[in-house]
Amino acid sequence: MRKPFLRLERIGRVAHGRAGSRGLMIKSELIAKLAEENPHLTQRDIERVVGVILERMIEALEEGGRVELRGFGALSVRSRDARAGRNPRTGEPVDVRAKHVPFFKSGKELRERLNAVDER
Repeated sequence: MRKPFLRLERIGRVAHGRAGSRGLMIKSELIAKLAEENPHLTQRDIERVVGVILERMIEALEEGGRVELRGFGALSVRSRDARAGRNPRTGEPVDVRAKHVPFFKSGKELRERLNAVDER
């Protein structure tokens, strides 16, 4: 059996380092963790792979598609109609233009794992 090119092991619950203290994982920490778990690849190679994956996901969304990652969730684009809004500082009415926004729907496995954390 061939070894996988890129191993995606479980990445810790909370990243360590600059952003980790806030319970946040940033892209550079993800890349560093993947590099640690895949010593046969350089960090630069992993940066490129992560960059290409994210770029392809964005391109699919730009084309009106949907990005589905089984067990994790699905990204899609939703339309928001134009509406009347209000400036929160001044209370002055403003017109908010119609726009497209990314939408994430979590997968069943992700929801189950997050809820299992509460039960521990």
